[in-house]
Amino acid sequence: MATKPRTGAHVLVDAIAAQGTELVFGYPGGAIMPVYDALPGSALRHILCRHEQACAFAAAGYGRMTGKPGVCLATSGPGATNLVTGIADAFMDSVPMVAITGQVAQPIMGTDAFQEIDTFGITMPIVKHSYIVRAVSDIPSVVAEAFQIAGTGRPGPVLIDLPKDVQQAMCDMPPTVLDAPAPLPLDEEGLRRAEAAVSVAERPLFYLGGGITRAGATEAVRRMVERSGIPAVCTLHGNGVLPTGHEQLLGMVGMHGAQAANHAVQQCDLLINIGGRFDDRATGRLDGFAPHASVVHFDCDRSEVSKLRHADVSVGGSLKHAVKSFRPEAQAIAPWLGEVYEKRRATPHRYDAPGEGVYAPALLKELSEKAGKRFVAVPDVGQHQMWTAQHCEFSRPEAHLTSGGLGSMGFSLPTAIGAQLAEPDAVVVSISGDGGIMMNIQELATLRRYGIPLKVVVIDNARLGMVRQWQELFFDGNFSEVDLSDNPDFARVAEAFGIEALTVSQRSEVTPGIERLLAAEGPILMHVVIDPAENVWPLVPPGHANHQMMEG
Repeated sequence: MATKPRTGAHVLVDAIAAQGTELVFGYPGGAIMPVYDALPGSALRHILCRHEQACAFAAAGYGRMTGKPGVCLATSGPGATNLVTGIADAFMDSVPMVAITGQVAQPIMGTDAFQEIDTFGITMPIVKHSYIVRAVSDIPSVVAEAFQIAGTGRPGPVLIDLPKDVQQAMCDMPPTVLDAPAPLPLDEEGLRRAEAAVSVAERPLFYLGGGITRAGATEAVRRMVERSGIPAVCTLHGNGVLPTGHEQLLGMVGMHGAQAANHAVQQCDLLINIGGRFDDRATGRLDGFAPHASVVHFDCDRSEVSKLRHADVSVGGSLKHAVKSFRPEAQAIAPWLGEVYEKRRATPHRYDAPGEGVYAPALLKELSEKAGKRFVAVPDVGQHQMWTAQHCEFSRPEAHLTSGGLGSMGFSLPTAIGAQLAEPDAVVVSISGDGGIMMNIQELATLRRYGIPLKVVVIDNARLGMVRQWQELFFDGNFSEVDLSDNPDFARVAEAFGIEALTVSQRSEVTPGIERLLAAEGPILMHVVIDPAENVWPLVPPGHANHQMMEG
């Protein structure tokens, strides 16, 4: 049955709502204006961020938190190009997202019209799929396909570029809702070979990656790991798959990983990779990574298998279904368990830093403990990002939302906004450095406008800390362009935005500061002043294998 003719913009808004979406993040402009004309009175709640990059990060924060595609809107030209970093970040971390950009009308496309840019071409390498909608009648099917592609298989961003004349044209097409695709068939042969490999291994080890979360397989993996008795390490994005403190978890692997985790990877004879991609920050020097191990690799994306490290056994298909069917039975591994658990016991993190100043790892540990199981950390990029990964307690993988593949400064604040709106009852904490917070600090206005009860922690060492650390260690102390000592007073900046704020600069102020932060009913910023010379330890130097760790 046909519906009453409406503009393409109204058809688009209804099509988005039909996919189950209630929230979109955007910023208006000329070429997307018909869509903004259609938003009032619709089923969609629109969040006006103060920069298009923040719209994309916020949409990805929603997608990271829910597993459903987050939606961002922007106009043509600079609006679209400002989305690019957030789209690329989602692509690198396999985050479901639908980005919708206005485009100049078709009759003037290709004429260098005002605010015309080839959004389709610019974003092609950083999206899972993309569309230019040429006919208004195509909008319902394109939107339905975009959401399905973004959220199934290996998730990722999808772009819809929508010319203005298509938004203004009339259409009587109803929304389209597609059935969920059938799951990929179970790789029975791969599973049996993987089980056989475990049965003869003397030093097996699970390597838990971010693909577990994207597949909704966390609980299945937890049950399987616990049933097997085999120890595990995690990647940066695998943090929380096993909760912090789990008896089988040796810690995070890689450049700033735990010594026990890196030791286990280097000594194991079977590495069972579930949803990880063997990226360089996790492996260190690739030809020295897990030198004694055969590899079993579970992944829904066949292109990742043997891309960097040869897989002796691969298990494709749906990760969740494969893990549910996997029955690893390790044999005599008691000596191996004794070795790796003793290494963990002998190399704990220390929090007894000298002096009266704030020790950031201890502050972050206490913050996560006091926040409890509702804690969600959204770090920016830099030293504080690694301290968060190393020292916070995560009850689930969604409790740790981090920019892993792209490493985008400016990520934290807008991503945390998306996460908080996706899960209002969570204790979401944006953890930024003094460098990263300045890249999207305008989003404090978004917090104020919508009363979003986000906790913002700015760890201020008056430096670009990670760059400074590398210059100290690997560039003979030639500190080039890392001095941020002319930072503003971040607490006063927050107050200027109408947000409650406090400053913590002494160790004695940490506990009361955290208590005030967590007790706040609305948005609040805690400015934390730390020693500019503080470094992140341990560290695998570039070009070295993971067992060659600097301990500081």
